[in-house]
Amino acid sequence: MIKKILVSQPKPSSEKSPYYDIASRFNVEMIFRPFIKVEGLTAKEFRQQKINILDHTAIVFTSRHAIDHFFTLAKELRVAIPEDMKYFCVTETISLYIQKYVQYRKRKVFFGETGKIDDLLPQMVKHKQEKYLVPMSDVANNSIKELLDSKKLRHEECVMYRTVSNDFTPEEVKTFDYDMLVFFSPAGVESLMKNFPGFNQDKIAIATFGPATAKAVKDAGLRLDLEAPSEKYPSMTGALQHYLLEHEED
Repeated sequence: MIKKILVSQPKPSSEKSPYYDIASRFNVEMIFRPFIKVEGLTAKEFRQQKINILDHTAIVFTSRHAIDHFFTLAKELRVAIPEDMKYFCVTETISLYIQKYVQYRKRKVFFGETGKIDDLLPQMVKHKQEKYLVPMSDVANNSIKELLDSKKLRHEECVMYRTVSNDFTPEEVKTFDYDMLVFFSPAGVESLMKNFPGFNQDKIAIATFGPATAKAVKDAGLRLDLEAPSEKYPSMTGALQHYLLEHEED
């Protein structure tokens, strides 16, 4: 019987989160505790990449983390971002976040609808004369580079932040008594194995979101009990609700 679930994400900001509905409906306790955290590179580490921010006329942002670390590094490097710098963001929400750092002007901020870089490409192609800089994390793959290459856009990728294990305190290790763990990234699974060497899964159910996370669980020699998204359940909350319904009597 599943009574206590650890979700490896920050606590939802809205009380209307589907996680709270699930907790209420199935009488389970939901604990939100990220297994990983994001930290920025130091100015010294960034300089080793030999990339000059001001060689570029447009920045591509794929997340709010990218925005935070871009402007933090620019400040540390004493780089004054020009007024006419253009920003291309994968969603409108991410584009609005830029207001935290610069005055928002529609003529220099562009955004996609789906959250995928593919959706942003047509707008980037319209501005083919720009030289794009793409701030990324240390675990990013080459997919964005290959996509921009395919459209013959001038661009450079750089690492500005990294994902590290959000280590558990001795007290947290002692009271680790969950019936289910929910992971959203391979780094989260790595953090579990780092914090709990010799982790014994036994009856603890493991749920994952995304194929890379599912693979990380299997590679770690653990049993995968629930994998999302699926055709029927595109969200983790939908898949989780169905799983709990099926295992109510277990």
